[in-house]
Amino acid sequence: MRRIFARPEAVILFGPTEGVPVRADSSVAIPVIGQATIDDPLLRSRFEIPDRPPFRVSRPRLRDRLRLSNAPVTMVVGPPGSGKTQLVASWVADEPAAGAVAWITLEDDDRACPFWTVVVEALRHAGLDINPSLATSPVPAPADRSFLIRLAAELNRLRRPVTLVLDGVSDLTGTEWAAELEFVLRHTASLLRLVLIGRWDPPMPAHRYRLAGRLLEIRSADLAFTADEAAELLRLHGVQLSPAKLSSLLAHTEGWAAGLRLFAMALQGRQDADDLVDTITGNEATIAEYFFDEVLRAQPAHVRSFLLEVSVLDTFTADLAEAVTGRTDARGILAELERRNAFVQRAAEFSAVYRFHRLFAELLGAQLLCVAPERLRPLHARAATWFAEREQTAEAVGHAVKAADWDAAAAIVVEHRAIADVLLGGRTGRLGALLNGFPPDRGAPESALVAAALALADGSFEDCAEHLRRARTDSADGFGTGTALAFADILVRVMLADAHGTEEQVLGCRAEAQEALAHVPPDQPGRHRELTVLLMAAVGRAQSRRGSVDAAAVAFTRAVAQEASGCRYPRIQCLEHLAVIEAYRGRLRHAERLAGEAVELAGLAGLEPARRPVTAHVVLAWVAMERYDVDGAGHHLRVADQRHPHADPLTDAAFALVKSRRLQARGELRGAAKLLDDVDRRAAPRTPRWLAREVVLARARLMITMGLPDDGLRLIRSLPSDDVPGVLVLQAAALVATGDAEQAREVLVPLLSAAGMTPPVAVEGWLVMASVAAHDGAIEEARSALGQALRHAIPETQRRIVHQAWAQLRRLLRDDNELTEQYRILQGAARGAGGTGTPDTGPILIEPLSRREMEVLRGIAAMLPTEEIAARLFVSINTVKTHVRSILRKLSASRRNEAVRRARALGLI
Repeated sequence: MRRIFARPEAVILFGPTEGVPVRADSSVAIPVIGQATIDDPLLRSRFEIPDRPPFRVSRPRLRDRLRLSNAPVTMVVGPPGSGKTQLVASWVADEPAAGAVAWITLEDDDRACPFWTVVVEALRHAGLDINPSLATSPVPAPADRSFLIRLAAELNRLRRPVTLVLDGVSDLTGTEWAAELEFVLRHTASLLRLVLIGRWDPPMPAHRYRLAGRLLEIRSADLAFTADEAAELLRLHGVQLSPAKLSSLLAHTEGWAAGLRLFAMALQGRQDADDLVDTITGNEATIAEYFFDEVLRAQPAHVRSFLLEVSVLDTFTADLAEAVTGRTDARGILAELERRNAFVQRAAEFSAVYRFHRLFAELLGAQLLCVAPERLRPLHARAATWFAEREQTAEAVGHAVKAADWDAAAAIVVEHRAIADVLLGGRTGRLGALLNGFPPDRGAPESALVAAALALADGSFEDCAEHLRRARTDSADGFGTGTALAFADILVRVMLADAHGTEEQVLGCRAEAQEALAHVPPDQPGRHRELTVLLMAAVGRAQSRRGSVDAAAVAFTRAVAQEASGCRYPRIQCLEHLAVIEAYRGRLRHAERLAGEAVELAGLAGLEPARRPVTAHVVLAWVAMERYDVDGAGHHLRVADQRHPHADPLTDAAFALVKSRRLQARGELRGAAKLLDDVDRRAAPRTPRWLAREVVLARARLMITMGLPDDGLRLIRSLPSDDVPGVLVLQAAALVATGDAEQAREVLVPLLSAAGMTPPVAVEGWLVMASVAAHDGAIEEARSALGQALRHAIPETQRRIVHQAWAQLRRLLRDDNELTEQYRILQGAARGAGGTGTPDTGPILIEPLSRREMEVLRGIAAMLPTEEIAARLFVSINTVKTHVRSILRKLSASRRNEAVRRARALGLI
């Protein structure tokens, strides 16, 4: 490390490379600058700080960084036109420095005037009293070490801080000047501050200064104009844009100062500036001229050609650029263009992906179209091939379309098994939008299948079926087994049958679909999951429409178990449909969880309002209504009604059913009846049979409540499935209402002794039996039946059904403490679930017991030993012990007798 000691009479510099100390006034042979050079007006003009333009924008965020920094080196680096020079000029002009400011505007023809000659003269021009011995002759390049020592010593002697601004350091060739400048900087302590302005980094050891905290960097991202700065620049040109258009302009120009200035000039004096701003592109005359002069003209012919060809790509790697252009040196070209800030930049920090500045890309694209339009299709075709080989489907399809090769685009969709994306997204999805102009009459089977998928997404079912037939006709050898063509064909056929065909057609495709699933390549698990979701969703809807509720639930459960990122909307639909089924079956907690999951998944997927869950809110209203939370049900019904007034048949029927129950709870029986009549009359053929039947039963139930049991009985008997438990229970209720309690008993007794009824049907059945017994005067039997109804209602808080029958049966509670306690538990459980009223302190069953656990519990209550329970149930002793542990956990009991007491308190036994 060299050290400089300053004394009034001399400055002595010591260093390891010098044998003796050097005094500032010692005799060293330094050539002198000629007077003609000093007086050259062109040279002296380069020492002037640039004038302030009339449209200068104050940028305090950047000027403050310059003003407050103590770093000895400042680099202001950015592309041409980014406002580098104006920023530094405004700082040195508006912020009086503590010392002198020496400004040098460097040019690319500085070979005629050596670098250090210009530096010394600039220091003198800034008012520094440089020793005449340093300023008496030109300094050769590279500079002699003794000259650098003398200059450092002279600056230390003067003891006056100086800021040396080198504007245009990118125009300097070689690296000697940078090493020499660094030498002087190291030996002038804190007196010298360097400000280097250029399009790319000067050959200074920036890493060393950066690590030492001695470097201030202002780069392209910092120089980009903010919204406020852009608005100020436009205002100075008399242009005012709306916030939305200003944001659009900023995105278009990427905050590039020259681009904003050129846009402002084009918009100046225009009253329709807001409308005009989006029509200006990088090919506009003044913008194009700037790019030509500042960027393209400086590039060799092969680089200009490279830039034009790569402009067909939005983003690109070196490998992709080489594949498209056929060159082998793309990596070096891109690295050099990036280094030189030639509007080629990384798409993200540390990324291997490049992109052009948006305006530059627009200019290059327009130029390619103008000078060599015949090269466009081959370039896009090469890009499509490159992306297809790497399974980047959307990018490959996009370039195939731009190459006007529709058959290649269709082949990519089919080979990548991306037909599901077309079916699900339609023409608004990513692939569908790319294929929006797809000609429907292409001859290849892949093209026919893509046309079929687009037609199905458009709702043109006949066209879809015709394209499917054509695909099979055009395939001379058939689709084979497990091929991508077979995969696409079966998927489109399943989706067509689901949307427009019969349940039998959907179910008939299952075997082929399973075969297609088995042949999905192992490296495409996502496609396997997508097909599973779509297939199981279609099967579930088909089973549901034909009335096979349990089979539908199994299919939907399989569908929602698949984590397929491309099938979020079908999964949401499956969750909603399954939630409706679970609500119908009385599994309220599960239905509520499924509906909540659908709403959450829709939020994560960012679905547009038209596709947000509606059925899920209907299910939440259903659950709230069954718990007799009338207000909560009303809230969810309002949400569902506002979001989608024209819902599908499932949602339409479920909405009417829940709303009618709410109206009935509020005493509006006629309104409830009219609502059900309307939905029954307009019932679509694709409404699930079980749900359509539930609507008819709700109508009949209302008729009975309104004193029209004969009408209700006729409606019930008109149903095609009169042996369904729910139908039989309501038939018995109608018979009781007509006074025929004996026949009602004959209907109920075998039904209630059988297993397999859903909780709502079981609760209603036992309530009707209690009414039959009360009608016959058998009070104890009535109380027993009521107790059974309460025991079935408590686990899922089925309070609505009990509440509707309570007016007739409440007298049975008199003098029956056990029934009173069960009713209290039901009330408390309902309050705990619904959120209103005083919380009950009695036991509440959080997790229901399974059927097998109930059988074991009854054995425990009968004080049977474990061995006998196992023998009766035909299971092992260890299995019984496992069930006992589960029972104790669910009932929060530590011993068997405690579990029995809690089970009785809950009405389970």
